Amino acid sequence: MNKIEKLETLVTEYRQKMQGQVNLEKFTYYTVTWHSTAIEGSTLTEGQVYNLLDLDMPAKNKPFTEQQMVIDHQKALIFTLNKAKGRAPLTETLIREIGALVVKNTGSAYSTALGEFDGTKGDYRLLNVFAGARSFPDSAKVPVLMKTLVSEINAKIPAAKTFSQRCELAFELHFRFVSIHPFADGNGRTGRLLMNYILALFDLPVFYVFRSSRTSYIQALEKARTAGNIACFNDFMYRQYQKFLEKDLRGKNK
Repeated sequence: MNKIEKLETLVTEYRQKMQGQVNLEKFTYYTVTWHSTAIEGSTLTEGQVYNLLDLDMPAKNKPFTEQQMVIDHQKALIFTLNKAKGRAPLTETLIREIGALVVKNTGSAYSTALGEFDGTKGDYRLLNVFAGARSFPDSAKVPVLMKTLVSEINAKIPAAKTFSQRCELAFELHFRFVSIHPFADGNGRTGRLLMNYILALFDLPVFYVFRSSRTSYIQALEKARTAGNIACFNDFMYRQYQKFLEKDLRGKNK
């Protein structure tokens, strides 16, 4: 059994375990939010995220902005998955709605030499952004790049018939979106939500990049960009997907 076949078997087993388990699904979504926000700097523990989202109990001695980041992400996640389950098409408008929700309470309005824009409204950036030494496309190129991305992903959706094609389409959207970095903030969180939008569109389980894998995740993104080949990023994401499924299945078997 190769790695794809093994992963597909895990997906089948996971689906069987999740049937009718509303609470398990809910707490899986909480965990998705915990890992995604932790990758972006949130220091809330898993238990604090659960208490905040399930019991509306703020975490003591944790920054207010980090707690708002968690709340925003959870609302964006539910919105994204509901759109996918309702078979809402992938559009720039949808992407901008998701991006706006991700930074609803932590984003900002900006005034630049090129004009004003507001991250909380899903506006594309009118400034150039960097991540360490890494630069992203000039802001003037963002609208065309996003239009091309949406068009090309939509063209591939009907042709994605196999499990691996569907996974790799989700990974491609994630990778290409964060490589464009169309927003001033929230690109990583939005990119991972878009990946899960594609998976949910195909009725596949959603998953998360583990917070403990943050460095390897960034390295995989950068290696793929440098090489001009997404294969190494796909390999990393397949491993994360398998790790997620095995972890959740072990937990449900206890």
